[in-house]
Amino acid sequence: MKILFKGHQFKYETEATVKLFIPGRFEFLYDAVYADGDIVCSQLRRGRENIYLFASCRVSGKRARKALKLPKEKEALCEHEICRLVFECLKKITGITPPWGLLTGIRPVKKMTALLESGLDKKQCFEALEKKYSVTQRRLELAYDTAVYQMPLLKSVKSGSISLYISIPFCPTRCSYCSFVSHSIESAKKLIPDYVRALCREIEIVGKIISDLSLSVDTIYIGGGTPTAIEASLLDIVMKALSDNIDISSVREYSVEAGRPDTMTEKKLEVIIKNGAGRISVNPQTMNDDVLKRIGRRHTAEDMINAFKLARDIGFKNINTDLITGLPGDSMESFKDTLSKIRELDPESITVHTLTLKRSAELYRENIEAFENNPAAKMTEYAADILPAAGYRPYYLYRQKNTIENLENIGFAKEGMESLYNIFIMDETQVILGAGCAASTKLIDKNGKITRIHNYKFPYEYIGRFDELMKKKNQIYEILGE
Repeated sequence: MKILFKGHQFKYETEATVKLFIPGRFEFLYDAVYADGDIVCSQLRRGRENIYLFASCRVSGKRARKALKLPKEKEALCEHEICRLVFECLKKITGITPPWGLLTGIRPVKKMTALLESGLDKKQCFEALEKKYSVTQRRLELAYDTAVYQMPLLKSVKSGSISLYISIPFCPTRCSYCSFVSHSIESAKKLIPDYVRALCREIEIVGKIISDLSLSVDTIYIGGGTPTAIEASLLDIVMKALSDNIDISSVREYSVEAGRPDTMTEKKLEVIIKNGAGRISVNPQTMNDDVLKRIGRRHTAEDMINAFKLARDIGFKNINTDLITGLPGDSMESFKDTLSKIRELDPESITVHTLTLKRSAELYRENIEAFENNPAAKMTEYAADILPAAGYRPYYLYRQKNTIENLENIGFAKEGMESLYNIFIMDETQVILGAGCAASTKLIDKNGKITRIHNYKFPYEYIGRFDELMKKKNQIYEILGE
């Protein structure tokens, strides 16, 4: 597939729009006169008083064309309107109606929230988003419900409060769908003690920054990877480093992503709860043993049930479970069975992800055509119907590139049991300080400008270039010190 630009260079958004209909990689051409084969062409031409926009698409022998005239004073709308023309052409050719319409960003709920905060009512919000982005009614309802749930929680954030993310990037094995920077215990075993020492040193440095700037920690999230993949004694060292160097007395939510049931032991869970974390996430992804084997998991559905019950017995009263719709080999009936078994366990929250085909994941190398008739959309809609009826409300939502059928990931929670950290990181209105391999620090200045500081992705680099990396922390003083 070729994408041709004439008279403009709106590459990023045009490519994102094409991907709503056609997956894969593209060849980009600029101001070419002719190109054969499947092609999406968009053109901008300036006249004396008006700007003329054109889109023409040819896919599998089918063609469509659209055009629009804009007065010059509306030039700022050109990128959006060119994408709209491409969108309408491809919608006509393919017969596909993307559920989120022209919205290609990862935070669609923010647009709904902004409209509600501007004073518009539900109907007016829906009309505005449908008109500009062609969002479907079902997704408008989902975005609205999520925004309404989030808004009072966002208003609860106190000035000077931050969230803290700690990365432990190791897993027992790498799942076939995974694109995160995580490393198997077998391959990284020798690095783990040095990694923990470096991480504790960074926690100490971050703690000094928090103290120097008189910040208060609102939420803590220890993620990865799978934090419980490391030994209980090492996990204890990391969590003690947090409480020894940072005042956690004001923390409203302290989460540890226990993740894989095959890494959870009584000793590790006792370490977590003893050190002050009250929320864990146990992530089966599916309760179908055949699918678990296919995606590279070493645990069974029975292991998941036993791990969950163990966590309850130890005293955890806030447990999340993650599921993925559209996994290879999964079926609609199988997903319904998974959801039924998870509901029997009665977790406080259930996060429903949609399978994402990332190039860095092993699963991407499978035949992409095998996923064309994937039931992910039906699974996602079933979850969105059944979970609210069972007392779980959608409280946060985000999207990713290359997600099957351009769907979304949704967190559902019982009232009062939503993850504040998940809401804050998606809304981007609270500072988040990150420590550890591949962790990202998100700074927000007094004008709302966001600056990101990224730690090195790989443990050996994080360890070997630690002192160099810590120099970046001076930006925190520069931006938040104002």
